[in-house]
Amino acid sequence: MDIKVTTDKSQTTLHLSGRLDTAASAQASKQIDELTSRQADELTVDAEELTYISSSGLRILLSLAKRYRNFKIVEVNPEVYNVLEMTGFTKIMSVSKAMRRMSVDGCKVIGVGGVGTVYRIDGDTIIKVFREGTSMDEVQTEIGMSKEAFVLGMPTAISFDIVKVGSQYGLVYELLDADTLSACVRREPEKLDDFARLYAGLFRQLHSIEVPQGSSVPSALDHERQQVKHLLRYFSQEDVDLMLMIINSVPEGHRLLHLDLQTKNAMVQRGELMLIDMGEIGFGHPILDLAHAYSAMVTLVGDYEKIIGMPKALGTALWERAINYYFEGLSEETIAHRKAQIEVVSCVRNFSWLALSDSFPEEVINECKALFAERIGNRRDYILEVCKSLGDWTL
Repeated sequence: MDIKVTTDKSQTTLHLSGRLDTAASAQASKQIDELTSRQADELTVDAEELTYISSSGLRILLSLAKRYRNFKIVEVNPEVYNVLEMTGFTKIMSVSKAMRRMSVDGCKVIGVGGVGTVYRIDGDTIIKVFREGTSMDEVQTEIGMSKEAFVLGMPTAISFDIVKVGSQYGLVYELLDADTLSACVRREPEKLDDFARLYAGLFRQLHSIEVPQGSSVPSALDHERQQVKHLLRYFSQEDVDLMLMIINSVPEGHRLLHLDLQTKNAMVQRGELMLIDMGEIGFGHPILDLAHAYSAMVTLVGDYEKIIGMPKALGTALWERAINYYFEGLSEETIAHRKAQIEVVSCVRNFSWLALSDSFPEEVINECKALFAERIGNRRDYILEVCKSLGDWTL
């Protein structure tokens, strides 16, 4: 019987490996007491390598469940899970089975984002693999947000299967005959206008949805502020304050926002668009959603063709047509004004995405720092002037 404890931030995990039988229980109980803190409120037991458990072992788990207010057992193999289920443990404590394991070796990458990479497994199935270090709670949050957004009316694929890909978590989706909007535009550029109408229609559909009070969908503005504050690790206080000023100029709103609606995150299925990446959804004013998309589709920092999935000239042409369709019916002067407002707010997203991870390559960070002066610092007066007008965009 092998026992060890790991701690990540406030999360303590007890790893059990081997057979927790009667012969091993006494020594195991003593070792667990020595390794765990009686002052803590939370403990997770990782039972991935636990192959057998006896009644003596069950009593150890029961005593731990009584000691810790937040107690759960994860990664339980089918044989041990059956024992826990038959003895009623699954009804009195949180117990989750080991996840099915999948490989993405040799699979086509169809999307890369700040929180993970999307692969095509076969003609019917895609999988989103979260970046290293993503917790199960974060994965469950995304699933919960996807389901809530689906109920509200956002056209999104729902995953019912969490898997492990190496040491990372993955969400599996079944999408028959679907391809990314990027791939469709690249394959059939002659249909650019049709795809632009679809893209604009998706934004309009989302922004027509009012998120009700009490929803678990978070505030997009609050999240954006937190991301900008995280940038103090890269930028000066003065630079961060300028970005916060832009964000604080954005009007309040309760519309449903995707916040990463670039063309690799939309799948075309039977002539309709469906979203597959729901890791950043929130509520707020539509300008924030459009600014995030503009940052990706027009002023992206990084390898455009790799991230967006089509040549930049094609992507920017798609965006220009789509935003014109989004504002269809407004005067040319108003549309030009709205575009200027979107561009100014997008300047923050050019850099706030760095908060998605603390492990971006140094060259990416340096590129962002160099671009800051060009896109924000040297345009301060213009940006402040445009920000004063954001309040005229009423919903």
